[in-house]
Amino acid sequence: MEIQPVTLEGRHVRLEPLTQSHFDALLEVALDPELWQWTLGTIGSREDLQRYLDTALGLEREGHALPFAIVTRHSGRAVGSTRFGSIDRTNCRVEIGWTWVGRAWQRTAVNTETKFLLLRHAFETLGCVRVEFKTDVLNEQSRTALVRIGAKEEGTLRRHIRTESGRWRDSVYYAIVDDDWPAVKRRLQAKLTQ
Repeated sequence: MEIQPVTLEGRHVRLEPLTQSHFDALLEVALDPELWQWTLGTIGSREDLQRYLDTALGLEREGHALPFAIVTRHSGRAVGSTRFGSIDRTNCRVEIGWTWVGRAWQRTAVNTETKFLLLRHAFETLGCVRVEFKTDVLNEQSRTALVRIGAKEEGTLRRHIRTESGRWRDSVYYAIVDDDWPAVKRRLQAKLTQ
């Protein structure tokens, strides 16, 4: 698996390689505390967002992640971020996660198309055999969205990760494997043409 920065284009969004140039646009949406309710860390200041970008870009340099800015095609504005992480080249596996989108763009085609573009790239370009997702067991919105796109729930890791607030999080894992991809692709394409 040769994973390199790439721009992924859809009808509603463009996923651009995340850079420091996205900082100001992301700051406009990132300071909403509701975005971080179920995440491991929070962004409550410019410094927090800078640390978030520095971490994402550092993991990219090390070959462990490929972060993107989510840019709406309509406005050309960055409204969130996502990434490939937990990259396992030997086993042709990646995780899609660290996804956040400003509330004004939630429950729109933005997140659905973001997942579609990432999944298509993972299976059809990178040659992945497995794409994983994990979320907080308490995050019903995320869990529902993962099932809606066709991911299969695989299990819960209890007391898996400690959040910045000190709470022990149970993480639910989901996956889509290469055998699932044709049906998942059709389902997502149908949702995006509605």
